[in-house]
Formats: sequence, C-alpha cells, structure tokens
Amino acid sequence: MAFSVNTNPGSGLAIRNLNQTNQALNSTQNNISTGKKVSSAKDNAAIFNIAQGLIGDVGGLKAVTSSLDRAISTTDVALAGGQEVSDLLITLKEKAVAASDPGLDDASRQALNEEFISIRDSIDDIVSGASFNGTNALAGDGVSAIANADGSETVSVAAQDLSLGGSTVTVSSATDLSSQANAKAAVAAVETSLHNVGSSLSQLGSGASNLEAQRTFTSKLSDAIEVGVGNLVDADLGRESASLAANQVKQQLGLQALSISNKSASSVLSLF
Repeated sequence: MAFSVNTNPGSGLAIRNLNQTNQALNSTQNNISTGKKVSSAKDNAAIFNIAQGLIGDVGGLKAVTSSLDRAISTTDVALAGGQEVSDLLITLKEKAVAASDPGLDDASRQALNEEFISIRDSIDDIVSGASFNGTNALAGDGVSAIANADGSETVSVAAQDLSLGGSTVTVSSATDLSSQANAKAAVAAVETSLHNVGSSLSQLGSGASNLEAQRTFTSKLSDAIEVGVGNLVDADLGRESASLAANQVKQQLGLQALSISNKSASSVLSLF
C-alpha cells in the first residue's frame, strides 16, 4: 500500500458512493412528496409521454360527459313536453267525442268547442316552450352529443315535430267542434295524432336511453383510464417509505466512510 498526501482514492470512492446515495434519497423524497414515481419526462420519458396522452383522453372524456349531459337534459325536456301534448290530445278526444253526439244542444256544443280550441292552441305553447339550451326536439331540432375523446364520433336523437297541423299532430289550428261533422272529423284527427305522438315519444325515449348508456360507459371508461395512469406513474408509498429509511442509513454510513478516508492521510505523519 502506497502512502500519499496528494491523492486519496478512498476519499474519492466514498464521495462517489455518497453522491449516489444522495441522488437516490432525493429521488425517493420527490416520489413521496408528489406521490408519483414518474412526475416529469426526466424520470421516465416513455412512461411520462404515455401518461400525458392518457390524461389528455380523460380531459376529452370530461367534455364528452358534459355534451351528453346537455343532450340528455334536452331530451328530458322534450319527453316532458311530448307527454303533456299526449295528455292534451286525450282531453281533446274526450271533448270531440262528446261534441259528436247528435242530440247535443247548441249551447253545450259551443261550450265544448270553446274548451277544445283553448286546449288545442295550448299544444303549440307547450311545443315552443320545450327548449333547452336553444335546442327544441319537439320543434324539429335534432339532438346530438360527442361520443369519444377526440370528438370524431357522435350519438344523436332524431328530431320530432309536434306542432299543430304537422305530420305528427294532424290536429290543425282550424280543427274545431262547431258542428257534429266537424266533431267527427276532429275525433279522427285526434286519434291519428295520439298514435303519432306515441311513436314520437317512443323514439325520444329510446334516444334518451342510448344517451344514458353512453354517459355510463364514458364514466366507466374515464375511471378505468385514470386507474391505468395511476398504475403507470403513481408511487408505491409503502415501498418508498422503506427506501427512504434505507437511504437515510446509507447516507449516514457514507458520511462516516468519508470522514474515515479523509483521516487516513494523517497516518503518514506516524512514519516520521
């Protein structure tokens, strides 16, 4: 063994080992403070890039959920309005059937006609009011929402038109009960309208169910992606705690080793 006061290989080795321990300790402390084993690209560039892409997908799915919520609300409003129109048509049928009685006196017919007209005209009021966020599915507006994270796919609900005199509600603004013949014609128009409105409500209900199913799937997909991101970047805090304790002990031992190696040069004095 050569003795030298100019070089101290033991001290250099101790410093290198101590630096490695300090780096490991800093890494462990960062993992504990952030809760992540990959918190930046320098930790693991490939995993960080994958995680960032998945986090972007989660953000896109949040927008999908918002879009679906809007579409579902629009459809729910349309269903409520459509149900009310159906109830009014049932009342109109009752009035029309009563007015078709050949033995009805003029005063009674006039009273029934006035009620019929009032209820008839309220259908358009309901249809015009069944709007949500500027979209009215009962006045011919289609309902659609984005269905995936990049917005390339949509899910839609077909538009319905429940306005008076349309293809669905064949009762028009001119339909009345002023005579027995008119009352019979009104009965036929109301029955046709009831059948058509029932079909429209079925389509709206089916569309609403599809939207709900898409929202449920989107929620599950978002949760699954978040769990996947956690598996990629989250730190195992139990393991990190054990690593912290070990590195702290190694740091103290490294300091002791460095102190011992620094003192070795003074042993040269005993030779003189």
